[in-house]
Amino acid sequence: MGNQVTMHIDDRILFLIIGAFIVLLALLIVFVVKKIRNRPLPMDEMEGHDFEYYCADILKAHGFIEVEVTKGSGDFGADILAEKDGVTYAVQCKCYDKPIGVKAVQEVYAGRDYYDRMVGVVMTNQYFTQPAVELAGKLNIMLWDRGYIDAMTDEDKKGRW
Repeated sequence: MGNQVTMHIDDRILFLIIGAFIVLLALLIVFVVKKIRNRPLPMDEMEGHDFEYYCADILKAHGFIEVEVTKGSGDFGADILAEKDGVTYAVQCKCYDKPIGVKAVQEVYAGRDYYDRMVGVVMTNQYFTQPAVELAGKLNIMLWDRGYIDAMTDEDKKGRW
């Protein structure tokens, strides 16, 4: 009977060790994902107008035509006008150091209508706040965040777009 108690205690210790290992592994994965997600990218160092041209180049590389960067100020909410497969786009570009809020969504919503475009898009080197995501869904605005743009440029490097 003494061996059974010892075996039962050993099983508990083994279970605790395995559980601790799983928790540590999960924490490591979260840490690595955050580091990858927030790693500095070349677009992070750009000024606003340079970022607009950077985004325009990405669009051109992905089959957009008639890509035009609008004037710097007074652009009525669209920094880039473009077309792809018969669909016209108004694009608002935001190169910031913090998450993008509802204002950018409102701007491109107005720009899409002002320029009589079919689709509105916000492109950014950051991510979007939850209110911005909700508003974009309601207004049918596309949100292309840091991860999306990074994937587009990675695909450009691999020649798959």
